Amino acid sequence: MESQVRGGTRWKRFAVVMVPSVAATAAIGMALANSALAASFSVSGQSFKVTTKELKGTGFSQYGAIDSGYTLDGKKTSHPVAVSAFQTATIKNLCQSVVTPNIPVLGNVSLILRAGGGKTPVEAENLYIDVADLKADAEFRNIDIGVAAGDANKGPGIAKGDKANPFGFAQQADEVLLKDVEQTAWATTAGTFKLSGLTMKLSAGVKECY
Repeated sequence: MESQVRGGTRWKRFAVVMVPSVAATAAIGMALANSALAASFSVSGQSFKVTTKELKGTGFSQYGAIDSGYTLDGKKTSHPVAVSAFQTATIKNLCQSVVTPNIPVLGNVSLILRAGGGKTPVEAENLYIDVADLKADAEFRNIDIGVAAGDANKGPGIAKGDKANPFGFAQQADEVLLKDVEQTAWATTAGTFKLSGLTMKLSAGVKECY
């Protein structure tokens, strides 16, 4: 069976196993307009890994979607993702890593970003994270599981431009607490993203957050 999704895109037999989950990612010097933004850009050929000690969020929702983008050799591709959305979020001890493979002469090169390790956590508003894999300890308050994605109203809603079925499975909660998060993601957008104590380091070889 095929399902019609926004943007005219169709996918066959697409199913995302929805679990109470979270994502938290960093950006380099990114400060976007304070509104719900679309993850409508083409994603790169590199996913990234993220860990955080604790994430507290309000206005949480999660739904299935498709991220369109490229492989590292320029071919078009698509990735099924679980989009985790938060109206507000605070994040402690954030680490994000991405590995660029096979650079001529240098070989593999790793980039690691860290933030929110001191007294001031990372803060975000209207945060959307497109998650491929997640592990965490999770606690939800007033959770609804199985709501239609287009009717979910506790979070910021389906991002404008997302290739998501508004009649498909979603879940939502008033508040969420996630600890010891490990995740792989393809994209992040946010209305605002404040990264306290941001550091960035490039290293030869494969060095990741987990």
